[in-house]
Amino acid sequence: MIRNSILWVCLAFISTITWAQKTTTITVETLSNTVVFQTDAQSHLRTIYFGKRLKNKEELALIETQNNQRDVNAGIYNSIYTPSGSWNMLEPALHIVHADGNTSTDLIYESSTSQKENENVILTTIVLKDPVYQTEAKIFLKAYYQEDVIEQWTEIKNTEKGAITLQKYASANLYLNSQKFYLTNYLGAWGREMRPEEVALTGGIKVLDSKLGTRTNLYEPPTFMLSFNKPSEEDQGDILLGTLGWSGNFKIDFEVDSYHNLRVIAGINPHASAYPLASNMVFKTPSFIYTLSHQGKGLASRNLHRWARKYRILDGTGDRLTLLNNWEATYFDFDQQKLTNLFKDGKKLGVDLFLLDDGWFANKYPRNDDTAGLGDWEENRKKLPDGLGYLIKEAQKTGIKFGIWLEPEMVNPRSELYEKHPDWVLKQPQRPEHYFRNQLVLDLANPKVQDYVFGVVDHLFTKNPALAFIKWDCNAVTFNAHSTYLQTKGESQGKFYVEYVKGLYSVLERIRAKYPKVPMMLCSGGGGRVDYEALKYFTEFWPSDNTEPLERIFIQWNYSHYFPAIATCNHVTDWGKQPLKFRTDVAMMGKLGFDIVVEHLNKDELAFGQKALENYQKLKSIIWYGDQYRLVDPYKNDVASLMYVDENQSKAVMFNYLVSNRFELTATPRPIQMKGLNPNKRYKVEEINLFANTASTLNNSLIFSGDFLMTVGYNPEVNDKRTSVILTIDEVK
Repeated sequence: MIRNSILWVCLAFISTITWAQKTTTITVETLSNTVVFQTDAQSHLRTIYFGKRLKNKEELALIETQNNQRDVNAGIYNSIYTPSGSWNMLEPALHIVHADGNTSTDLIYESSTSQKENENVILTTIVLKDPVYQTEAKIFLKAYYQEDVIEQWTEIKNTEKGAITLQKYASANLYLNSQKFYLTNYLGAWGREMRPEEVALTGGIKVLDSKLGTRTNLYEPPTFMLSFNKPSEEDQGDILLGTLGWSGNFKIDFEVDSYHNLRVIAGINPHASAYPLASNMVFKTPSFIYTLSHQGKGLASRNLHRWARKYRILDGTGDRLTLLNNWEATYFDFDQQKLTNLFKDGKKLGVDLFLLDDGWFANKYPRNDDTAGLGDWEENRKKLPDGLGYLIKEAQKTGIKFGIWLEPEMVNPRSELYEKHPDWVLKQPQRPEHYFRNQLVLDLANPKVQDYVFGVVDHLFTKNPALAFIKWDCNAVTFNAHSTYLQTKGESQGKFYVEYVKGLYSVLERIRAKYPKVPMMLCSGGGGRVDYEALKYFTEFWPSDNTEPLERIFIQWNYSHYFPAIATCNHVTDWGKQPLKFRTDVAMMGKLGFDIVVEHLNKDELAFGQKALENYQKLKSIIWYGDQYRLVDPYKNDVASLMYVDENQSKAVMFNYLVSNRFELTATPRPIQMKGLNPNKRYKVEEINLFANTASTLNNSLIFSGDFLMTVGYNPEVNDKRTSVILTIDEVK
């Protein structure tokens, strides 16, 4: 419950207190944490505390007295936003070449204000200025009180008479204190997304970055976990989760200084991106989003999930559509008749929507494989002689909705679009073209290309207003990074990577202004573009093209640290050797979909799928909006287990899987302790998602207290014959 508004203002309102002459202290607070900034004798603003909230606010004045860093240069390490070239000896957050060629910048505290946006959100704004050039850096910290989340970004204003060049322009510069730091970041590639690696940070700099342009998260996302003093644990210890809301190149620096403190600098990657900023213009950086938990990474994840559903993901507290996708059923080989038969299969199974994937478009260079047609977004007359309108009506007659796949940022060299507008394509003058998946990227820095991409979507909806879903794909990285548009305008190519992403967001803004409610999936050959700025425009994302269910348990487990289940698309496919039940159970831990040939299911399998969808409809609100608790880590155990608990602690669902069968596991060796229940409530535990004529080995008639289930636990009896077990936990009144 939000506290009394007067008390809330007292707690979270930015407080500016003078401890000594010319010393200003600024406090930003959330429910559990406090960040304290303070000016030094030269009016540099420093971070002097970021940690658990103090019960006695008056003692904030004593924080700096406990600082034993007496080195004459100690103050440089904890700057709120470290500039380059003046007094700083470490990695800068801001590097400017001024209009006169000077490469040094100093930032002095100028002023600070606060704005209470609602009972839960307060925005703190801090103005820093260069005393010589008057260039301004405005730091914004938006505190989401109940969620313990801070969103931070920076605006840089050029007040000089001529243009300046931004060589580095980070979003945020955190300063953290601890004896030791452990960093978890994620490596990957196509089909191998989000593979965690935890290391102890030592002196020097570790960098996470991407230079891929589009599909920028292919090898590493702008997402990380910091654990203080010891490696990360689920329910214990101080954990910071951080992520950058930016769909382009990023760079995150982790620098351990000579006092064993850590500086985290996160923002746009300055690689090949020296950005000219004209006089009186302002550059706004993307948001860096972070949450600090004192009860392990489980609470940190729940904080971020609640924030994302309420404040960031499009329609984050709304509904989602289950679907049947044709991709793995047909690939490019389909026609009108085959698709209408699939509609009937989708209705028979019980999904809400049919999604038509790649291959439906282009005529001169028909899209019969991935070498041609991208850019020519008209129906292929041979495959679809009656057009999309006919398919939409046929789907509606069957009783389901219709959605479609697009990849509007891309073009094949074998396309009419490429022939008509070669200047719209990214390519280096006098160099051969390099292709990724036989395609090139369109120049979204060009307003005409932006109009074209918007027009692709707008034309589809104008012609087919009943179109109900878009899967937006992006399968190539940015080779040939050169904008003919910027060259023609006489502008620096250093702007390209930034202007591309701005152009993409501009298109998405226009789409959402005209079509605010249409669900859209964010896909990028898997999880190649997943971030909290893009998710302002998308209702969900595709984590990986790897749908092998054992692999998906691990992929989904890692994404679950940062993104809520409602945003995570999971499909039942024919990948892997696991039975249909296992594949379906894994896919139910998010937004459920199917990519199978329904007519290939036998009678029992079809009945199981239908019943599983019925169960999912009953459970989806708990999965989507409930608090998630990771119970048994598949990286350390033979079993994976997690659960979702509703807000009232009256209903929960628990997923359990066998992830290692190197030896015969006769039964889960011990009970699994549940989490998030009310210890004083009584619950009935029941197994669901069983095939017809298959009895559970569990006793569904027993009643347990929440205290028992969380202290002693419950054994789902996972074994080599019962590799997947879903349990519902319902309050008994």
